[in-house]
Amino acid sequence: MLRGAALRVTRPRTAVLSAVHDHPHADTDSITGAVREDLGRVSHQAVYDVLRALTAAGLVRRIEPPGSVARYEARVGDNHHHVVCRSCGAIADVDCAVGTTPCLTASNDHGFAIDEAEVVYWGLCPGCSTTSS
Repeated sequence: MLRGAALRVTRPRTAVLSAVHDHPHADTDSITGAVREDLGRVSHQAVYDVLRALTAAGLVRRIEPPGSVARYEARVGDNHHHVVCRSCGAIADVDCAVGTTPCLTASNDHGFAIDEAEVVYWGLCPGCSTTSS
């Protein structure tokens, strides 16, 4: 994947990409922890730099639901959205109901060539909805 995106294959890049694949919607601290389990010592800055490069190359997607830190996922290149638990912050993928990009039509595009609509659904996950009843 790295070579296909014209990126050099390095141990940190491989470890970060693997961590993102293994931990969908993980934040940077969680990814850093997973990379440290794999490589040992690695700086937060190195992980940030790799995440930035992977995002720019289109190998990972950065999402930032309101009120949340940045999260990263390996599911890229498709039209999907997210559902976020208001209580615990769990995030899950939601396929677009329409299937085409963008799946919403703006009431006024202000001259923009819109190619994506970001939708975030909010609610309580199954675990939180049973504990709050």
